[in-house]
Amino acid sequence: MTEKAIAIYRKIQSKFTDIINENQLDLSSITIHSRGLSAEEAIGQTERKDYPILTGSETMLQAEYKGACGQAFTDAPSDYSGSLKNILDMDIIHDPHARGVYIASLNAVLRYLGLIEGTVHCRNAEPPECAKEYTAWLSERYPAGTRIALIGYQPSLFEAISKENHFVLKVLDLNPENVGQTRFGIKVGHGIDDYGNTVLKWADLVLCTGSVFCNGTMDRYVDIDKNVLFFGITGAGACYLLGLNRHCPKSS
Repeated sequence: MTEKAIAIYRKIQSKFTDIINENQLDLSSITIHSRGLSAEEAIGQTERKDYPILTGSETMLQAEYKGACGQAFTDAPSDYSGSLKNILDMDIIHDPHARGVYIASLNAVLRYLGLIEGTVHCRNAEPPECAKEYTAWLSERYPAGTRIALIGYQPSLFEAISKENHFVLKVLDLNPENVGQTRFGIKVGHGIDDYGNTVLKWADLVLCTGSVFCNGTMDRYVDIDKNVLFFGITGAGACYLLGLNRHCPKSS
C-alpha cells in the first residue's frame, strides 16, 4: 500500500472519529453486526449473471447500526459482531478483512446519523435500470466525445455506456478473468498496467467504483487532477468524509 493510500485511510479514520465524538455516540453499548450476504440477498434475482458478486470475485458485506444498514463490496469478507469502539480500533491499513468491515460500518453509522443516503445496493431489475438512468444523467452533463475511463467491471453500466455514441469508453479492471477480454466491443484493460495511459493521459472523466476504498487502490483516483466520479454503495461514507463526487441513483 502506498503512503498516499495510508494517508487517505488515516484521514477517513480521523474524520469518522470526529463525527462520532461530535454526536456523542456510545462506543461500548451499541453493537455493530456485519456479515457477508448471499448473491440473492445482495442484488436479488437478476436477468444477467455476470455481476462480480454472482461470479464469486466479490462479496457484499452488510453492517447494521441501530437499524441503519451500510454495505460494501470486498474481496476479503469477514463476519463480525462487536462494539463501535472495536470498529474504530481496527487496523484497516494492514488487514483487508478489517477494512471491509470498517467501510461497511462507516456507511451504516453515517446513514444512521442522516449524513449520507444510498448505502444499500439496488436489486432485481434495478441494476440495468440504474445503468440506463446513469448514462442519461451523464449525457446531460458531459459533451459529445467525452472520453470516459470506467474503473471496475460493472457490466450493466459498461454495456449502457458502450452503446451511447455520445461517449468514448475505455474500461479497466483487476480481475484476470476480465482483463484482456473484449466485452460489448471494448477490450478490458488492466487496472494497474494501463492506469497511466488510460486514466492520467487519456480520460476526460474517470467513473470509478467505490470498491477501491476496500481494496486499497483509491489513491489512484483521489486528488489526481482529473474529473473523478464515484459510483456504487461502497464509497458512500468515504466520499462524504473526503468531499468526493458520487452518483448512485438506484441505491436506497
